[in-house]
Amino acid sequence: MYTPHPDEKTSTVMIYSGNAFIHGDLVTKENVRVSIWLRTQGVPNYIHLLKAQVLLLYGTPPKSVAYNELFFPAAEIIAFHLAPPVVDPLDYDPRESNRIMTEVNLLLGTFMVKGRLRISTQTDFATSIEVGRATWLSVYDADITNSLLPQMLPIHVPMMLVRPEEVCFGL
Repeated sequence: MYTPHPDEKTSTVMIYSGNAFIHGDLVTKENVRVSIWLRTQGVPNYIHLLKAQVLLLYGTPPKSVAYNELFFPAAEIIAFHLAPPVVDPLDYDPRESNRIMTEVNLLLGTFMVKGRLRISTQTDFATSIEVGRATWLSVYDADITNSLLPQMLPIHVPMMLVRPEEVCFGL
């Protein structure tokens, strides 16, 4: 199994795709802020995870598999966050004017997220998501559930990243 180099660290993350839910230790450089890492220039084509547990969500019932190492295509990621209880500082300044938090429900694959988006006070929600060109959107105070997995307790995270063109927004 891979051993991180002295300038690397591992951080436990959760990754959501259209047909899988993954929990594993992400390998990054030591100075990386993991919660916003997918927004950076240096993201590889394949995300390297150690001690990965994968829940395959196609088929009945869902199937669980584990790998010492997993290389998951970055292009397949719909949502991403640090695994609780670990947190990073939020990615905005709460004193910034002309911004409000908007309650929103997101559908990402078989997962549902209840959270909040930070948008401009100068526009409405529809315009905000239509004109936004960010590859990754921050969702705050997110509660994540899955109706196919009633035994799964809700996951609460202060911040997660979602790929806006891959999710449905409900108000």
